[in-house]
Amino acid sequence: MAQTALLSVSDKTGILEFAQALHGLGVKLLSTGGTAKLLADAGLPVTEVADHTGFPEMLDGRVKTLHPKIHGGLLARRDLPAHVAAIKEHGIDTIDLLVVNLYPFEATVAKPGCTLEDAIENIDIGGPAMVRSAAKNWKDVGVLTDASQYAVALAELQADGKLSDKTKFAFSVAAFNRIADYDGAISDYLSAIDFDASIGQPAPTRSLFPAQSNGRFVKVQDLRYGENPHQQAAFYRDLYPAPGSLVSARQLQGKELSYNNIADADAAWECVKSFDEPACVIVKHANPCGVAVGADALEAYSKAFKTDPTSAFGGIIAFNRPVDLATAQAVNKQFVEVLMAPGYTPEALEVFQATKAKLNVRVLEIALPQGGTTDWDNGRNAMDVKRVGSGLLIQTADNHELALADLKVVSKKQPTPQQLQDLLFAWKVAKYVKSNAIVFCADGMTMGVGAGQMSRLDSARIASIKAEHAGLSLKDTAVASDAFFPFRDGLDVVVDAGAGCVIQPGGSMRDQEVIDAADERGVVMVLSGVRHFRH
Repeated sequence: MAQTALLSVSDKTGILEFAQALHGLGVKLLSTGGTAKLLADAGLPVTEVADHTGFPEMLDGRVKTLHPKIHGGLLARRDLPAHVAAIKEHGIDTIDLLVVNLYPFEATVAKPGCTLEDAIENIDIGGPAMVRSAAKNWKDVGVLTDASQYAVALAELQADGKLSDKTKFAFSVAAFNRIADYDGAISDYLSAIDFDASIGQPAPTRSLFPAQSNGRFVKVQDLRYGENPHQQAAFYRDLYPAPGSLVSARQLQGKELSYNNIADADAAWECVKSFDEPACVIVKHANPCGVAVGADALEAYSKAFKTDPTSAFGGIIAFNRPVDLATAQAVNKQFVEVLMAPGYTPEALEVFQATKAKLNVRVLEIALPQGGTTDWDNGRNAMDVKRVGSGLLIQTADNHELALADLKVVSKKQPTPQQLQDLLFAWKVAKYVKSNAIVFCADGMTMGVGAGQMSRLDSARIASIKAEHAGLSLKDTAVASDAFFPFRDGLDVVVDAGAGCVIQPGGSMRDQEVIDAADERGVVMVLSGVRHFRH
């Protein structure tokens, strides 16, 4: 018995070629609307769904496939005599292959100025209904919901005259996933609309935080274990990942990435791509332990490594410039877990392939984002999520960038141009250090980093101790504090360590006391007006 395929697609990429191949295999073609016209214009024998069902399309195409002759043909189980008898009694032919992609709801609501009416009209009804029917009856029906599946299906049909159970099941899973994604997008959009505020407006007013949040992620890989060996883990990506984000990385060599590798690599990559100049960031346990800019990747690495050579051992290293031979040779002298860069010269890669031990180094290539006005353009998350007991905390991501014009000098002593640049550098690094964060910098490199302490005083002391162990002088350094100094003692600690200028958000009820202390100590104090807690 000849097979029948129903083709009804919004995105017509590749559909004509696929239909021509199906026809060549003797498959009978059913279709709807624009898809049917495309096939007919190409000379293919195609039956309109309206002719197949004996019921015309109506309500501007809203009703065309919602008919027993369609859903009966998709849902009838061929292995159940009662089903076979029922469809025979009612003159329903089986449909063996369904090819459907849906109205472009996600693309429609992403357009500036999209009206509620436009959004509603792009909610597909018949398409998801057919997909669900076919996917439920996967043993008898192959359901294709993406053009990328055409080649796989065609290869099996040409080789065996049918789809394998494994392929049909995989297509069914993909179909249900697509419907879940589609419905999730509709739910996200509609539950974010403020109906009252939208009255009289050309486009609806939408909240950043919808009444229901529907996370949609795709598994990249299973991991050997989680943060600790007794935990299980997997790595997922956004359904539509931003170019230049960590999930776009291509691993060129090395062992499989671990849970901690991925978490630390993200911290390093987010930090390094925030710099315009050639930069290197070394991360250990989610905190930058060395950050620097330089004339090139080698100089940036050499400066970053000096900050804390001990912590750099077994660290994660990220560059925002391609790695050349000289840089690779320098990095190769230390033990590194993960190396990231926008590119590598062939000679640089050979350095990490020269010995068996270095072959274990996980080398990742990640294209830098193109840049632009949106978080997406810059390869950043628009939202951050933290899991709590039976719930989620969702917030807009901390993507604030401080400019020179944003700085407010509050001390009597005025900063030099070099101090202003060092303060901006220190502030940029502090944003990626766990709170409480204190960062000493000078000449485009970190000199001491204190992270993750309950007391800001302890963070400052730790940064000073690390600098001493690394043989670095903190005299006249610039210091960034991720939050305000609640008392003057925090300022006194960093000045005692050698700081000549300090940047902090301000906003404490004791701001004036701290500013007076800066004047008393003869140092520059600048307020950013922005806090950068990172927990």
